[in-house]
Amino acid sequence: MSPAITFRTSERRRLKEAWIEQFAMDQLHPSGVQLSGDKFANLAPVIREEAKAYFGADPKITWHTHANHALSSQVACINFLMPLATRPALLSRFVGRALDIPPPEMLPAKNRFGTEPWFIDFEWPGAANYLDEWRSASPRGANATNADAVVRFQNAEGEVESLLIEWKYTERYGPQPLKTSGNPTRLERYRDKAFAPDGPIRNDLGLIVEDFFYEPFYQLFRQQMLAWWMQKAKEDKAVRVRVLHISPKANLALHRVTAPALQRFGDEAFTAFQHVLERPEDFISRSTETLFAGLFAEPDLDPETRDWVDYLRNRYAFMREAAP
Repeated sequence: MSPAITFRTSERRRLKEAWIEQFAMDQLHPSGVQLSGDKFANLAPVIREEAKAYFGADPKITWHTHANHALSSQVACINFLMPLATRPALLSRFVGRALDIPPPEMLPAKNRFGTEPWFIDFEWPGAANYLDEWRSASPRGANATNADAVVRFQNAEGEVESLLIEWKYTERYGPQPLKTSGNPTRLERYRDKAFAPDGPIRNDLGLIVEDFFYEPFYQLFRQQMLAWWMQKAKEDKAVRVRVLHISPKANLALHRVTAPALQRFGDEAFTAFQHVLERPEDFISRSTETLFAGLFAEPDLDPETRDWVDYLRNRYAFMREAAP
């Protein structure tokens, strides 16, 4: 890829060409990268019906605004992870790769779905209103801190752990802070939940809550607080809750340190964020390619799973070049 062509531009250009070939023009927005009709056509065929039922179950999960867009991060997350929800052996290998541990025993997701056990929950805000963000019922998918997905497993000591998963695709962020109109609410919610010993952020670095009001750090900050408070509450008996961040390694723009106060900790965003944590090992950043290339190369994939793998390779070009 030419340095002048960003990852997002490359993906958009390639997907536009593919979608114009795949869909009739009356199914596409004039942009060529957005569906005018059924957003479920944006998902891998193997999970379309399951996703429709899952997101429409009680309580309903909110789709992101651009779920019918080819570059939707939420859609990418579902395309890669939802097939693993019913394949615990493959999911175990994925978690083992992510955490650099032997494949653990996966535990059923908190919310049972259908007649078969599921092993992933999507758009997870926690079982309780840990961050004082909820106005009424659990707001899955919108208006509160949500992990894109969560899994539970039994570690080598026989203890339960949870892993919150944050998924990124073509996102990139500039140096502009969040709009200041919401800052009083943010400070009220988070100032007593952020810093050790009452939160995940080190208290010896001179940082304040406002230092995290730059994306992607604002999202990372809230998700790490959610993990910390889930662990404190021992949600679902978990003795440890970590955050796993997944994004394409080719998306270099995502790795910029946008928050001025965090630039002294390095020029790589996720390493800098790790540095400010009381327990740095509770945040893990992995590339999509690193986690899935090896998984795709597994020799014992059944035909339906192989069809899913082929779909992902055909749709997400950056995966075709990834070595196992």
